[in-house]
Amino acid sequence: MPVENSKKSLEIWFLISGILGVVGGITMALIGLLTPKEDLPDLIFPDTTAIVDTGVYSRLTGLPLENAELLTAPAYCVQIPNGTDGGRPQAGLTEAGVVFEAIAEAGITRFAAIYQNPSSSIIGPIRSLRIYYLQWDTPFDCTIVHAGGSGDALAAVRAGGYKDLSENYTYMYRGTYGSRRWNNLFTTAKNLAAMNSNFEHGGSNISGFKRMTPSESLKSRIDASAVSRLVITEPSPGDTSATVAKVPQVAINFGSWATFNVRYSYNADTNTYARSYATGAKHDVYQCPAGDKGNANPEDVCDLVQLSPSVIAVIVVNEKRASDNYHEDITTIGAGKAYVFQNGIVVRGTWSKGSVNEQIKFFDENGEEVALAPGQTFIEAIPSYGSVNY
Repeated sequence: MPVENSKKSLEIWFLISGILGVVGGITMALIGLLTPKEDLPDLIFPDTTAIVDTGVYSRLTGLPLENAELLTAPAYCVQIPNGTDGGRPQAGLTEAGVVFEAIAEAGITRFAAIYQNPSSSIIGPIRSLRIYYLQWDTPFDCTIVHAGGSGDALAAVRAGGYKDLSENYTYMYRGTYGSRRWNNLFTTAKNLAAMNSNFEHGGSNISGFKRMTPSESLKSRIDASAVSRLVITEPSPGDTSATVAKVPQVAINFGSWATFNVRYSYNADTNTYARSYATGAKHDVYQCPAGDKGNANPEDVCDLVQLSPSVIAVIVVNEKRASDNYHEDITTIGAGKAYVFQNGIVVRGTWSKGSVNEQIKFFDENGEEVALAPGQTFIEAIPSYGSVNY
């Protein structure tokens, strides 16, 4: 064989061998990546191209908006009961971007639900205001929607120049009493929009939470097929290491009443937390169609769905019985322990609120501010005698 041809043959052989080696290396790397590990959870990186991301994100929910004009759409902070004396099922609660839950009285929890540019044909029932709900509402620059309230809360509304809508039958209506008893005061998105226009309240400059973009949130999710042996336990004294692990179930106890203690179950397919009570009953609410349905009762025009937020932030607060020995006195300004549940994991840390006008911030155990996933966010304010288990 001529020397020239022999050299060409060797070059071709080395080239093919090199290509095969690279292919083999890539194959082994892929096998290694795809093989489940027993010591680490598998991260998933879903296709984010399906998300219509405009680059404009709601200051309330962190979700993409169609245009920047919607950033300052009017916001409404509606006080919604959770009692078993007719407060349930609530209507339109699925459309609230942020929901605070705390004890209102006698161990019974109540919601401060924040809406921006809602479309629901029914929202409510509407109940009275407490000073701590008002202080949580303030950074959202919203119209406070309520039916009366405690003396200190009403005085603060008047003194603070808040946008305010208290029991008003031009923009609210009474449904049938029945089993709802006095929990039958409702409003509609159309009524709220008319009120905002007639009162010349204008838009809202919302001070929101630090948020992930939808793409960042998707990339941080833990695959449901990841190993389940990773658990979180309370740190030993002096242990300040940040811990992140998969958490499929969350139990939040405000006190000793099972009917107000809540349970959340993570759904990896929807990346949401299905809400139930410690009694085992699902927390179903009325999801109402958009448009004007007249002064309808929710059971006549709405469908029941299980409440399933995207983020659950638990804050431990200083709480005691008020001077009337019935209502609650909750400290909202300061700092305390916090747990943030999102994307199937939990981050332990602290919460901080510097003043009435400032928004709550969440920090991990290393002092870094936690960015919340986009979507509906529940903030559960539990007293020090309450508990959170996962």
